[in-house]
Amino acid sequence: MSDLTKPVLTAIGVISGTSMDGIDVSIVESDGRDELRFGPGASYPYPEETRAALQDLIGQPERALDDPLTELEAAVTSAHLGAVKRFIAEHKLDPKGIDLVGLHGQTVYHRPDLRFTRQLIDGPAVARALGIPTIDRFRHADIAAGGEGAPLAPLYHRALAQGLEQPLAVLNLGGVGNITYIDGDTVIAFDTGPASAILDDFVWHRLGIPYDADGALAASGRVHEDFVAGFMANPYFDRPAPKSLDRNDFHRRAEVVEALSDADGAATLAAFTIESVVAALRHVPRQPKRWLVTGGGRLNQHFMSRFRERLGVPVESVEAAGWAGDVIEAQTFGYLAIRSLKGLPLSLPGTTGVPSPLPGGRLNLPQS
Repeated sequence: MSDLTKPVLTAIGVISGTSMDGIDVSIVESDGRDELRFGPGASYPYPEETRAALQDLIGQPERALDDPLTELEAAVTSAHLGAVKRFIAEHKLDPKGIDLVGLHGQTVYHRPDLRFTRQLIDGPAVARALGIPTIDRFRHADIAAGGEGAPLAPLYHRALAQGLEQPLAVLNLGGVGNITYIDGDTVIAFDTGPASAILDDFVWHRLGIPYDADGALAASGRVHEDFVAGFMANPYFDRPAPKSLDRNDFHRRAEVVEALSDADGAATLAAFTIESVVAALRHVPRQPKRWLVTGGGRLNQHFMSRFRERLGVPVESVEAAGWAGDVIEAQTFGYLAIRSLKGLPLSLPGTTGVPSPLPGGRLNLPQS
């Protein structure tokens, strides 16, 4: 095992987001603060049967409260382990040069109001199989301390944003949308509302396709503004930050679009996502001068063009700043693994609502 007391460590970060479209893997070198160097990244699909089982669970997420989900967690762990091994082999990495693996796992239920969050992954098993120390359970300490447990990317966003004009907003459009507002020492973060998941699930249910490519279907439809106004009347949007959501929090309310055509339903759900992001401006001190968008939603041209119209400032994908949008979340959990090992905070009062800056994560050693 390598020397974990070194000032700069090399970590592989691994995550599957709420869209469940694959497992992202990347590598970073950092001191856990401002020093950052990046290695390669890649994404690997879940085996179809594992993804189908996860989708089935999302249809009845309360099972995650007390069902051990032993077989599903084993399948998720196997997929993550396979992704890491494949990543190491494909990029000809020396496992002895990897100090840590940061394993976020697969979120299947996130209810901070119940002081509960669950990410499927067996960190100790991965550590033993790889022979590399792993960090998992990134959200648990935050939830236990009364925080929202999400989002956890803001401190990585702050490190990336060194030298960029501020105030800056980093918008992640994954299954759920979240924002990091950065203005010097001020960091505010919260979930904005639905993002890709609600639209992906709609087109999958209607058309059997995994997502609305480029937002073409949504762009072709008519927005039913009365439905959007009804969605936006939800008290969540007036709740002060920090705040967070489960992937499915708006799905039942959005069932009203079932009465619409495919195109109109997609257009209306997309408009809901757009307006929920605009509503985020209620909870930040100043209008951001620039928005950088990450997550799969940055590839949706309908989203991006509408954001530019509604926000009135530059809205660009994170690649415009030289960031790696396809693997930025995986990089995040490599970076946070290093911070965890060094006892540095993973969350702040302004990002999750914890009473004070809070470390987190669980270290699993290969021999344990």
